[in-house]
Amino acid sequence: MVPRRVAVIGVASGYGAGDPACQDGSEVIRALRFLSDLEAVDDGLHWDEPIRLAQPHPAAALDAVENIAGQLADRVGQHLEQGDFPLVIGGDHSCAIGTWSGVKRALGASARLGLIWIDAHMDSHTMATSATRHIHGMPLASLLGQGDPRLCGVAGAGPKLLPADVCLIGVRSFEAEEIVLLRQLGVRVYFMHEVRRRGLSEVFAEALCRVTAQTRGYGISIDLDALDPAQGPGVGTPVPGGLLRADMTDALALARGDERLLAVEIVEYNPYRDEHFVTARAIHDLCRSLLP
Repeated sequence: MVPRRVAVIGVASGYGAGDPACQDGSEVIRALRFLSDLEAVDDGLHWDEPIRLAQPHPAAALDAVENIAGQLADRVGQHLEQGDFPLVIGGDHSCAIGTWSGVKRALGASARLGLIWIDAHMDSHTMATSATRHIHGMPLASLLGQGDPRLCGVAGAGPKLLPADVCLIGVRSFEAEEIVLLRQLGVRVYFMHEVRRRGLSEVFAEALCRVTAQTRGYGISIDLDALDPAQGPGVGTPVPGGLLRADMTDALALARGDERLLAVEIVEYNPYRDEHFVTARAIHDLCRSLLP
């Protein structure tokens, strides 16, 4: 197997979140060289130009997220066409609309895409169900073809994911409307109590089987608030009782070198809440466990 060049795409956007500080997350990771040992590997990790709005202000949240997602979908698709491995570092989780819409378009209309979504939240609201209307709570619903047509229509109309090809891991904070939607669709959700009972590696291995069973390839979307706040404080919406870093790195290593893995994203890094850069170091460890 020829190693794929890892193209790191920073997304300078917090427009989908209540607290926009995560827009600076990818640049802090780059500027302080938290991935420097991975960059030093021959033909290893290379930083691309960041995705940002050409004119950041003023912009309505929906306009901004749609613009960012469209740019990101194009960039991800370009790298896949070149044989690269896209590693997206956000930015708030609304960038997932762009990442996975771009991967799906690159695969083609007839190909199915699998996705493992590691997150404390379900991110499955729509404009009709969200009390805050923050778009970072809507990306999975949008990718499943539910919600605002502009979000669902990034990089082509229609759903980018089928419910049978999606698994959520680590969920422990959600609203009733979200769980109703995902249950109606038939999406597999591994709540945190199940992860604790069975162990993350066992759950992750099972999720891998599910998302690869009928798909051309799969991706992994990691919201850093999946981590327990003691080990990942640098996020906008921390939730107690989360995953441990060592367990996450062990589980993600199961996907290392898997040619079916098409892209990875790590989102919601808020450097201003990251005391002693604990979360930045977690990002490094997660990348190191996944990348060849």
